[in-house]
Amino acid sequence: MENYKPNPINTSDIVLSSDLEELVELLAENSHEVWAFNRMQEGWTYGSTRDDSLKQTPCMCHYNDLPDNEKTYDRNSAIETIKVLIKLGYTVKKA
Repeated sequence: MENYKPNPINTSDIVLSSDLEELVELLAENSHEVWAFNRMQEGWTYGSTRDDSLKQTPCMCHYNDLPDNEKTYDRNSAIETIKVLIKLGYTVKKA
């Protein structure tokens, strides 16, 4: 594993249109909801500080209440997901 080097698909040439901004935010929020749901299934609960032994995290909250750095992480994941879809030839548009 020490030789592992991440090699994500290069999406630097993909520019998202402004109409996809709403989708980015919806995907980011849903990503957090999926994460929180899975953590709850594993016994995690809210705690003011992260404590792995107690399975507590301050991120066990609504997306709107997350710190900006956590929202940015989720948004970046959503942006890259959309960019990869476009890079692979898929069309992303609202029906």
